[in-house]
Amino acid sequence: MEKISVAVRFRPPTTAAPAADQSPSSTGGDREWRVDDDTRITLLHRSAPVPGASFAFDHVFDGAATNERIYGVLVRSLIRAAVDGFNGTAFAYGQTSSGKTFTMNGSGDHPGIIPLAVRDVFDTAREVSDREFLIRVSYMEIYNEEINDLLTLGSEKLPIHESLERGVYVSGLREEIVNSAEQVFKLLELGEANRHFGETNMNVRSSRSHTIFRMVIESSAKNHMDSGDAIRVSVLNLVDLAGSERIAKTGAGGVRLKEGKHINKSLMILGNVINKLSENGKQRGHIPYRDSKLTRILQPALGGNAKTSIICTAAPEEIHVEETRGTLQFASRAKCVSNCAQVNEILTDAALLKRQKQEIEELRKKLQGSHSEVLEQVILKQRNDMHKSELERDRLAMELDEERRLRETLEHRLAEQQKMLDGISNTSISPDQFTDSIQFESLKTPTSKERPAEFVASRANYSKDVEFSPIPENLGTVADEDLWMQLNKGCVTDLEMLEMTPGFKCATSLADDKASVATPDEEPIDARCQRLEKDCTADRQQLEDSKAWRAALEEERDTLKRENSSLLDALAKARQDADRLVADRLEALRELDMEKSRMDELKQEIKLFSQAFSLRQGQLTSLYTKSKAIVENCKTSQLALP
Repeated sequence: MEKISVAVRFRPPTTAAPAADQSPSSTGGDREWRVDDDTRITLLHRSAPVPGASFAFDHVFDGAATNERIYGVLVRSLIRAAVDGFNGTAFAYGQTSSGKTFTMNGSGDHPGIIPLAVRDVFDTAREVSDREFLIRVSYMEIYNEEINDLLTLGSEKLPIHESLERGVYVSGLREEIVNSAEQVFKLLELGEANRHFGETNMNVRSSRSHTIFRMVIESSAKNHMDSGDAIRVSVLNLVDLAGSERIAKTGAGGVRLKEGKHINKSLMILGNVINKLSENGKQRGHIPYRDSKLTRILQPALGGNAKTSIICTAAPEEIHVEETRGTLQFASRAKCVSNCAQVNEILTDAALLKRQKQEIEELRKKLQGSHSEVLEQVILKQRNDMHKSELERDRLAMELDEERRLRETLEHRLAEQQKMLDGISNTSISPDQFTDSIQFESLKTPTSKERPAEFVASRANYSKDVEFSPIPENLGTVADEDLWMQLNKGCVTDLEMLEMTPGFKCATSLADDKASVATPDEEPIDARCQRLEKDCTADRQQLEDSKAWRAALEEERDTLKRENSSLLDALAKARQDADRLVADRLEALRELDMEKSRMDELKQEIKLFSQAFSLRQGQLTSLYTKSKAIVENCKTSQLALP
């Protein structure tokens, strides 16, 4: 475990007058910051230390410190570690107009950390004589929580992905293979021209986005590629964060106000991540890396596999005391975060250097004895084209997988909708097919078997107990008292206590039926009419409810049909997109084959060039020999003359 290296840099004070709306009382009196022993800083109020406002860091730089000194103290060791295979990250944090961009990018006479680190990477790689390096760079910005590629116009809103081989990466980001610092500086100029800047009350050229300059450094032992040795792959992130803003001081409005909100939100999430990481293990809980694209990309550098250095910039003016205090509190919490950095070695073919070395090794051997810088540039261009083709192929494969998953989801939903439609078609009942409610009720599932009309049960009361009930051989359609006596041996069966199927609407017992049949005139006519009218009303209500239920089912069926149609359209569109992606992939493969054929042609041209060079060298040697012989003959002739 290794602690994050944290330093604080105070920019020189400005001569600008305070804002008109800030009186001395609003700034809290005569307050100033004092640096002690280059490691501690204390807030003083009228030359007296303020309680709880003293902070200790690895390094504290005053306004006289230069970018070269800060780089040498804080970042140079990080660059050496990155060349050796460790991941590294360095970023500047602070309020707006506190000097972050100057610290990272610098100016013409005072280069910042990024240009110094670029030169140091190539110088350090040249010093390592037993390893061969392949370096590629990319440059991106996070503007309003969207990732843009600064090296390619139109590459906006790029997604973030994660894999076992590459870790957290931005899909579709342009990467350029470089072999000199000058090439990197040209790419940086291109990226700075595409970056978002704006003017506020506190800064004429204020950064409106977070920028991440990334260098991927791959290295392998020379002359050991065929032995299966591991490839070291390290990622170096140099980050220039946009500054936190107070609307009252910046006077931002409109687009600038929207940009400031996104900047403050991402910096707040970065502070939350640092707060969680600074807590101990039991109280840490969930770390919100995914709440912001900035923390998601920098996840390996915050508590992960990387060496990290943070430069917190601050303004010394009294009107910025509260913002400076917040920056120092962030730096104090970041000082408690630990990373677990280790050398990154890859044994598979995932390393770009291992894939390309075999194809270029033969060309390099033939070019070692000749002065052909043009051919070296051609080879570098071919390597970049091959890398771009591989990135495009990966992107197309990823899009094809996403389209395939989307198509499977649509097919699954379509099958479910079809099942629901089939179920509705099978279970829908049309009450209009029946003439009256009695016919409709007759189609319902019966709850019990009907009793035959000719079967009349008549019995007497018996009280004899028996042990069993013999079944007679012959049963007629009329049960008399002798039959009941033979069946039950005198046991009385209370038909009212028998458990009937629930929902069976009938008379309570056979005795009641008998009574009702025997004496039909006992119920008054008016009461019977009222009862029948109530039954008819209930039947009509039930019929109306059935009609409403049927209408609801038909409406749901129509809705499902419309959804089914839309899903079919989406599925057809997804299939068209999948076919298009397959065609694009085939086209990319054809282009890759064409590039390979061009490489073969280049190899053939180099071979012819080598043969012509050897032939020319032989001719020059023969001409030199003949010339020498002629000179010797001339000398001999001159000596022979008297």
